[in-house]
Amino acid sequence: MKADTKVDRARVGDANSMHRLISRFADKGEVLPRALSEIYDGIRDYFVVRKGGRVIACAALHVTWVDLAEIRSLAVDEKEQNHRIGSALVRACLEEAKELGIPRVFCLVRKPAFFKKHGFQLIDKKELPQKVWAECYRCPKFPDCDEIALMRQL
Repeated sequence: MKADTKVDRARVGDANSMHRLISRFADKGEVLPRALSEIYDGIRDYFVVRKGGRVIACAALHVTWVDLAEIRSLAVDEKEQNHRIGSALVRACLEEAKELGIPRVFCLVRKPAFFKKHGFQLIDKKELPQKVWAECYRCPKFPDCDEIALMRQL
């Protein structure tokens, strides 16, 4: 990560920028789309990286159960990629999970290599509790899911 960037908690004033960033990647089919209202509802789940006061990256840690959380909506501005910003966001999410006492973190992705580098292992989606699939009906690819499930034990 560049020396002039750091991971912060998202603020309400970041929501519009986060929405635009997530939407760019959702339009490419790389993350699930998030409505602006959904970002506001979950603002406490999000971490951001700012550059010059502007949000250039975000990710959320969403608690799904007593022993399980999901990293979602990981997005790094295309011009800022390959500077370990995504890695810093994943580390922040994992640290938060540890602080909350959550032993397992999963993600659903189309490109698993990045998360494999961070200690996540491929799992069968059927291993995830039914509650995880509550959002699926909003996915443009439902019911033909092409996401890959990965899990990391903390």
